[in-house]
Formats: sequence, C-alpha cells, structure tokens
Amino acid sequence: MPTTPNFNQIKIMTNIGTVFKKNSTKAMLLGSGELGREVAIELKRLGLEVIAVDKYANAPAMQIADRSHVISMLDADALEKIILEENPAYIIPEVEAIATNKLVELESRGFNVIPTARAVNFTMNRKGIRTLAAETLGMKTSPYAFAKDKGEFIEAVKKIGIPCVVKPIMSSSGHGQSTIKDESQIDAAWECSQTGGRAGGGEVIVEGFVDFDYEITLLTVRHSGGTSFCAPIGHEQISGDYRRSWQPHPMSEGALEKAKEYAKKITDALGGYGIFGVEMFIKGDEVLFSEVSPRPHDTGMVTMISQNLSEFALHARAILGIPIANIELYGPSASRAVVVEGDTQMLEYCGLDKVLNRPNTDMRIFSKPCVTGGHRRMAVLLARGESIEEADKTTADMLADFEIKTF
Repeated sequence: MPTTPNFNQIKIMTNIGTVFKKNSTKAMLLGSGELGREVAIELKRLGLEVIAVDKYANAPAMQIADRSHVISMLDADALEKIILEENPAYIIPEVEAIATNKLVELESRGFNVIPTARAVNFTMNRKGIRTLAAETLGMKTSPYAFAKDKGEFIEAVKKIGIPCVVKPIMSSSGHGQSTIKDESQIDAAWECSQTGGRAGGGEVIVEGFVDFDYEITLLTVRHSGGTSFCAPIGHEQISGDYRRSWQPHPMSEGALEKAKEYAKKITDALGGYGIFGVEMFIKGDEVLFSEVSPRPHDTGMVTMISQNLSEFALHARAILGIPIANIELYGPSASRAVVVEGDTQMLEYCGLDKVLNRPNTDMRIFSKPCVTGGHRRMAVLLARGESIEEADKTTADMLADFEIKTF
C-alpha cells in the first residue's frame, strides 16, 4: 500500500518588519486574480510587503500590491529569476498554472512555499490528489480513470461509462471541463480538455457520475493552534465554474462530522499552514471526496459577509503562524458571481446606488482590465438574511439592478 506523503514542513515567522526596509517581510502571490486580490488586502492589513505576479498586466491583486511582475508562471526559469530577485519570506500560489517542480526545488533551497511546495505540486495535479485520497487514505470517491492520449481517453470513457465528466488534470474553475452525455460528445470533450485547460493539453481524468444529494465546500484551516472549520458552503456551478454559493448549507450531524473527518485527513496528509477548500459530495450521511485546493476557494467568497474572518483573512493569519481563536458565523448568507459575456477592453459598472440600497449587503468589483474568451467573472454580490433562501434571493435582486456597460 502506498505511504502517505510527508509534506509537513512548516516555517513560522510571526514578526513583521518595516515595508521597503531591509527587514521588510515580503509575500509573493503567484496568481493575481480576484482571490489573490483579497489575500493581498489581508496581508497589507498585517503589514507585509506584497509582490503580485501573473501572466497579464494590471491583474486585480496587482492593483493592491506594492509592485508586480508579468511572467509566464509555467516558465520555470522566469519564475526562479523573479523569486531570487525578490527573495520573499512567503511564496503563495493562487492558481494551478505554475511550474510547481521549480517550487519544490526552491523550497529545498530554503524558500517558504505555502502551504508547502510538495503539497502545491501534488494538488495542482488532479491525478496526484485523487490517488492520495482514494488509494492512500482510503477515502470514498467517484469512479475515475486517467488518460494520456485520445486512445486511452476513449477506453477510459468506456470503462467509466456515460454520462461522465472530463477534466484536465492540470486546471481549475471549469477550464477545459465538459460533460459527456452521449457518444456524439466524446470527440468534443477531448478537444475541450486539450485546448481549454489553464496549463495546455495533456493528461485528463474521466469521472463517473455519482448519486448525491448535494455538494459542499468545507473550508478547512490548518494553523498553529490546530485545525478549524468554517460552516459548510453549498454552491451552484455552470460548466464547472462557480456562479453562486450559500452558507451554512444544511447537513445532518453525521454527514458534517464525516466531512470534517475527511477534510482533516486530507489536509493533514498535505501539511503546512493555510486554508484549504475541500469539495465533497453528500448522500444522506455518506460522504465522497471530490477535490481539494490549498488556497482560498471561489465558493468561499461568501465568507466576506458571513463570518468575522473571511477565508482570505483566515489564510493570511494561518500563513503567518497566528492561531485562529474563533470563527464566528454571523448568519445565513449568499454570494452570486457577476459574469460578463462577450469580449471587451473597457467596462463601466452602473447602478451601485440601487444594488447596495439593501440592508446587510456588499459587493466586490474585481477590476479586471478586460473580458476575453467569451465570458469572465467580473464581480461578486454578497448578502446576509434570515435564511439562505432569503440571502440568495437578495443577491438575485441585486444582480437585476446591476448594469455593466461594455465598450
């Protein structure tokens, strides 16, 4: 039987230096989208010098950071050059499309990767994490098979059966993902997996459909005081991409305890400090592991209105070795993504006076510089209510009042 990887390398540095001075405490974000932007804000609040890195200029976190760099993070040499130049105390990966083998090498040379470089390398690859969960840790999962080329892919689809879901092993947020509902869609699914993923073509995972009542994200925080859990988050996805979420998702006590057991088991195996988004399918009291991300999760944006500490604040504190004293849920809450269709280089956000003229509401405009690829998530709407249904309806009403003009 395979042994559990030993990824538990943790460096604690709770002292913070002076920004721009020789004792400055630097954090480098590898990936500077909307989630990285919120992490940057929390790190700045705690006095760190923040460097944002991404493949395009003026990314959301770059607008918050002290400075930024534009490189292909899949280019190992370019990645090493910028890390050696900046010499950050913390290297914080926020996306999958990174030369993770280079991070493993740099960690062996003394750099501090969050949560650990080997854990990042492992979770960036769906094959690694599924094998760890199902074969090493003995966690229940959906049926699955891997394929390196189209011939293996066709055989994998036959083995798993139709309907099934196809995902690149190196991607996220629905990129390159598709569902096969009949044999006529097999060729298109393969093509989507090879052209739509964030890290280009390559190996895929074919997953069988499972009978489940609902799917949750259990945000799990590993910190110097132990392991803490946020209330479970329910969510809706369209083509694998988050569109809305709510918290707390109602669960039986038995299912919640099993979900926490699974979340602690997988995050302990990965090690390090920080927040993990653990996705699971629930059927009655039965729990099936789906995926884990060693960083803030898009469905967790609801925590910006639902909790005393958002997932981003929790991540920042945990990274710095600060124990999490408590996580308080303020009440039933919901989030709703604002997706703009088409392609445009300039936008104008209208109607904020109407959108936010409601109690217990908030929003974030991500300030992405343009819309490309046919659609892009550009903002999120947040609401708290007497029930998750009320909060969700409020976000729907907010969306109806929100207008985005494109030019």
